[in-house]
Formats: sequence, structure tokens, C-alpha cells
Amino acid sequence: MTKVGDSAIKGAKQALGHAIGNSIKILPATDGDLEHIAKIHKIAFTRQNESKKWVSCNFKAYPRIMMFTATINNKCVGYIQWIQKSGFRKETVIELEQIAVLPGQQSKGIGSKLITKSLDLVKEYLESQGSDLKAIIVTTRTDNDAQRLYEKTLNAKVETTITNLYSADEVIMVAKFK
Repeated sequence: MTKVGDSAIKGAKQALGHAIGNSIKILPATDGDLEHIAKIHKIAFTRQNESKKWVSCNFKAYPRIMMFTATINNKCVGYIQWIQKSGFRKETVIELEQIAVLPGQQSKGIGSKLITKSLDLVKEYLESQGSDLKAIIVTTRTDNDAQRLYEKTLNAKVETTITNLYSADEVIMVAKFK
């Protein structure tokens, strides 16, 4: 293929990615989203059991736990879950407890958009409660590519590694805002 052909293909892929990025909606989760979130959870977290029960009980813990969905053409393709740590305080520490995107929708910017857009909504909520975001904690397996996503979107840094925590070694990452 010629350089012109390569360039045209690259341009078409970028245009498709841009179009997908513009059609992603990030919204607070609703009761009607729970079935879809549970299905995504079951696919993404194969070692966990009772996805529907897990998702439902976390959803009911609002505002301590805040869940958001990513949709494309009204189809739920991902979700994120944020948790306020250590009570409701003036300076809040939250944890990005869980994020998942359907396998066929990964590497399209959906995870990044889920983090950034939902975090904006979490910050708005905290401000409405007289609180400021102090830090974000996120844990993930040491072999999980998501570390790069957290570094890029949150500027999170690895603080420590815990050996054999869940199914493997886990890193604790922290993004500080104050």
C-alpha cells in the first residue's frame, strides 16, 4: 500500500474514533441500568460472584457510592464506581473502586471519558455538599494495563505494592489534588 493509502486509512480510523468519542454519553446510573451494569461486571470481573447482587447493593449506597454509565446509541457499554472514603468530610478522599468497558468497546477512549466526565460530576456533587476533593485512591493488579489509564487520566502514581492481595499482587495508586 502507498503512503497515501496508509495516510487515508489512518485518517479514517481517527475520524471513526472521533465520531465514537462524540457519541459517548456519561450519565449517573439509574435503576434501569443495573441489569446492563451487572452483565458488564460479570464479563469484566470473572473471579467475582453474584454480579447482580454486587451491583445492586453498591447502587443503593448512594451518595457514598456513585455509579455512572457510558452509553453509545442508548446502549450501556461501560460503567464506573466511585466511593467516598472515611466519612463525609470537608476534604474528601474517593476511591475509583471499579471501572469496566465491554471488550468490543475497549481502546476507543471510553474508559478515559468515563473517568474524566464522571469525576467532573463527582466533584460537582462534593462542591454542592461543601466538600473539596483531596485525593483519589485506585488499586489494580500489577499486571493490569489500566495503570497507564489511571496515570494518564488522573495523574495517579504508584504508592505501594501489596503482594498476593486478591488474585495477584496489587498496586495502590494515589492522585493528589491538595
